[in-house]
Amino acid sequence: MVHNAALVRPDRPGELSVRAHLDAWAVNVVGALTTTAHVAPGMARRGGGSFIVTGGMPEAKPEYVGLSLGKAGVRALVELLDKEYGPSGVHVATVTVAGPVAPGTPFDPDDIAEHYWRLHTQPRERWQREVVHSG
Repeated sequence: MVHNAALVRPDRPGELSVRAHLDAWAVNVVGALTTTAHVAPGMARRGGGSFIVTGGMPEAKPEYVGLSLGKAGVRALVELLDKEYGPSGVHVATVTVAGPVAPGTPFDPDDIAEHYWRLHTQPRERWQREVVHSG
């Protein structure tokens, strides 16, 4: 399972309303949590599977407050889910993309996709929780 969703929009500290922050959090974090609730228990019962979340914002940026907070939440969520489902054989990880995705750039989607495949096929004794694609 790959969860790849984000509400990307520039905002500086104090610019977003409470509703706008809640909307961003709903997309950036709660969506991944809800998806997990539907698929990870079945993976755990079967003793295997991969749940990979697309992250971003390896460093918080004041021009993207909502996104920075959401991606920090994604990292915490992946850690929690790894503790919950990892012992049952579910590989929970994040691919953190540190730039804008576009073909023919250092953030080419084909190059980034390789990280997902590598995480999915890693032997359990070498599982990584996060891969950062910095271009």
